Amino acid sequence: MGVQLRITGAAVALTLLAQAASAQDEPQGNKVILPPIDVSSSRLGTGIVGASTTTITKDDIESSPQLSIPDLLAREAGIQIQSLYGTTGGAGTTVDMRGFGQTAASNTLILVNGRRLNDWDLAGVDWGVIARESIERIEITRGNSGAVLYGDGAVGGVINIVTKNGVNQPNSARIESAFGSFRHAEGNASVNASSGPFAVSLFGDDKSDDGYRRNNVLRQQTGMADFRYTGDQGTAFATINADQQHLGLPGGRFITLAGNELVSDPRGTSTPFDYGNKQSVSLTVGVTRMLSPGVELIVDGSVRQKKVQSGFFDSQAVPGTYVDTVLGTQSLTPRLNVTSDMFGLPSKVLTGIDVYHTGYDSDRSAAQGSPPVHRYDIAQWTVGGYWQQTVGVRPDTDLSYGGRLQWNSVTARDQFDPTAPGSLFAAPQGLPFDGREIQHALHLGFEHRFNDTIAVFGRAGRSFRVPNVDERVGQAPFTFPVLTPTTFDLRTQTSYDLEGGLRLKGGRWSVQASYFDMHLKNELHLDPVTLADINLDPTHRYGLETIGNLQVSDAVRLKGTLTYTRAVFVQGPFTGNDVPLVSRWTSSAAAIWDIIPKTLTFDTTVRYGSSRWIDGDEANSATYKLPAYVVVDLRLGGEVDRFFWSASVQNLFDRQLVDYAVIFAPNFYSAYPLPGRTVMFKAGVKY
Repeated sequence: MGVQLRITGAAVALTLLAQAASAQDEPQGNKVILPPIDVSSSRLGTGIVGASTTTITKDDIESSPQLSIPDLLAREAGIQIQSLYGTTGGAGTTVDMRGFGQTAASNTLILVNGRRLNDWDLAGVDWGVIARESIERIEITRGNSGAVLYGDGAVGGVINIVTKNGVNQPNSARIESAFGSFRHAEGNASVNASSGPFAVSLFGDDKSDDGYRRNNVLRQQTGMADFRYTGDQGTAFATINADQQHLGLPGGRFITLAGNELVSDPRGTSTPFDYGNKQSVSLTVGVTRMLSPGVELIVDGSVRQKKVQSGFFDSQAVPGTYVDTVLGTQSLTPRLNVTSDMFGLPSKVLTGIDVYHTGYDSDRSAAQGSPPVHRYDIAQWTVGGYWQQTVGVRPDTDLSYGGRLQWNSVTARDQFDPTAPGSLFAAPQGLPFDGREIQHALHLGFEHRFNDTIAVFGRAGRSFRVPNVDERVGQAPFTFPVLTPTTFDLRTQTSYDLEGGLRLKGGRWSVQASYFDMHLKNELHLDPVTLADINLDPTHRYGLETIGNLQVSDAVRLKGTLTYTRAVFVQGPFTGNDVPLVSRWTSSAAAIWDIIPKTLTFDTTVRYGSSRWIDGDEANSATYKLPAYVVVDLRLGGEVDRFFWSASVQNLFDRQLVDYAVIFAPNFYSAYPLPGRTVMFKAGVKY
């Protein structure tokens, strides 16, 4: 840790001295002015030079017919989703950037206002806890260049959700209600108020949904409060988030030689009593201060706790497993944003230290109230120092480079009770584990603008992903009747990226195309035979992402994407095979028509994805594959004075959809069917 602090401190000192020595009052002539970085909400700001980036605006979100954030993201190039239930809030949905399939949740880093939303487990992000109405914009950075700024897990890409706040905004309030298919009912409200330097934003949401499947009911409440003070030399803020959720877990539909429940009973359940409950709360506080012209200090930290209770039953009378888990995370992330000249060249530097501590306490019992068979106590510390600098080396050329050095420490213990009910068939006590390592991330990128129409960009990067707690617990193979204790020991996954692309733009159109190439070592993966989490032989991902926009007229805008993604094993027994759950081809087309500006707007989206091998089918030999899909969504909405309304339809042509299936044995599969056509009506008022 001391080495990292000295490296970061020396880097800051050298840059400040260089910039002070060459500082000038104002850039003159045609000197390039680098865009601002909004460090209060994101370290990404306007994007990392050399990376493929996209921003989804507030207007895009409001007019979109998609009801969940994952469905909205699936319109973007390079993003696929896996949904278990198709709920309107996105519960049970995983966002996958650049083809990670089964482990997508741990390889795509999700941020809210620049802070990690991913927890240190396999649960993934619960998208339903983010109030859609609270979002100002969504920043997408593809590939692993975000690893320098954010560290562990930014392998496939980074998605940063920036929420609204009341700073420099008029006082306002918003109330909305919604109802739709499967007895969906929802109410949400928001308030933004400011007085002098003080501002407050409040958001609340309450939703219920019976779900498409039996035993798939969703009950959820979320709330957020943001308080800010803005002065001449800096700001101070505090944000509180809380949510609670109950979700029924209906399991999969079996496909066997004897029958196909996807056809005979798609809405049924194989687990009519399983459920998951969750309660989360977080507090983030921070301050910014201008230390001198062009030098801003940002200090923020957070405390987050998530409690999960899950019940899995063999039958109504015979319980199977009850899991009671508490996951707590504390962080402190001071940083400097330095904007000045370095040797006469415009420069921006973002440098800082991230300190994270995560504690995981999980009791595994035969039933609620029973003594735990296993009690896992696992803790992780990470301390990282990073430096990322962008320099305008010419008026038409920007260069970006940076690095991160991160120390990781994990301690794991397992208490096993051989007298507890259910212990007879449980794995023996896990072996004590104490692991420490140092990892690093690197980024080098450039952009060159030939003229106002043509620009090229490229980058190279290294990233890493530390095994999460569920992967460590599940490290031992399941070889009944001889059961092996877990050692909690897995190697850290690393990724090496190359990317290059072209940007074209005219008066009313723009096109971006990029090619990426990723090589991974020790990729973390669930073995389909032993059910153990393992490190794979090397894997390779490559592809092409294309994005086009056309403003046909002041009232009509078109957007289209086309993505080719190949995720393939390059060594070991599956050499040459595709990684399961990844479509090679995906595309989307969207049209937004302001029929009467503000008063009446129409938005439609068409999404396509090619077929995919199912989870566990690394051999690419199963007779059942996830079928290709074409989904059409549309929305009609508008505003009249203070009132607003919308009517939307998802999956207009009522196609049967399946985003996830897993192989248990030859000719024995379990699939998760999604709802067909669904409708939603919303109405509300603004004050």
